[in-house]
Amino acid sequence: MQAPEQPLPAFFSIWSLIFGAYIAFAYTTWRHREPWMLRVGAPLALAGAANIAWMLSAQLIAYQPLDFLLLFPIAALSWTAAARFDHMRGMGGSVVKLIADAATGLLSGWILVAISISVPLLIRNFTSYGPTDLPWQMLWIFLATAALGSWVFARYISRSLWFFAALAWGLMGVIANNWTVTGMGWLAIMTGVSGVLILGLRLLRGADGTTVPAGI
Repeated sequence: MQAPEQPLPAFFSIWSLIFGAYIAFAYTTWRHREPWMLRVGAPLALAGAANIAWMLSAQLIAYQPLDFLLLFPIAALSWTAAARFDHMRGMGGSVVKLIADAATGLLSGWILVAISISVPLLIRNFTSYGPTDLPWQMLWIFLATAALGSWVFARYISRSLWFFAALAWGLMGVIANNWTVTGMGWLAIMTGVSGVLILGLRLLRGADGTTVPAGI
């Protein structure tokens, strides 16, 4: 049994959408090579390279503290790409811009989920706690990390709803895990309540996104 603050494995299928958006944006950038595409694509490509490093580390080394640290370059680069796109969001719309928004937003949101679920894993790595020890405390650590990260993203990085779609998917995975596998129904309910609050604040109060006019 995996820890109650982890999503069900099936929910990691979101990577197929992220990779699909990646491929579509890479293709359109290769075909058109507009300046804004290259500006957004540069950190996005580096985020992909950092993600490869993370996957190799997780598979070949499997050392949780190292895997945890390697998530942050992915987050920094994907959030940079999201901020760069957000800065020019109001300058007309197109299918290509929708793809760019999806690629940057989905990756940014899912990486926040990855960091949030990795904090309890890191704590367990340095202690004797098992997967189901201190379930409430670990769940609140996960939810607090996700809530803080989503506030920072909406306040300073981007207005992308794709980010919150990825975050909501991760929360649904945690709900499904606790409702169907661990049997901890109250953890599932509180995850749902917290998710509704996070998403409700975004939808009702909006987001600021980037406020710096240049040089991001």
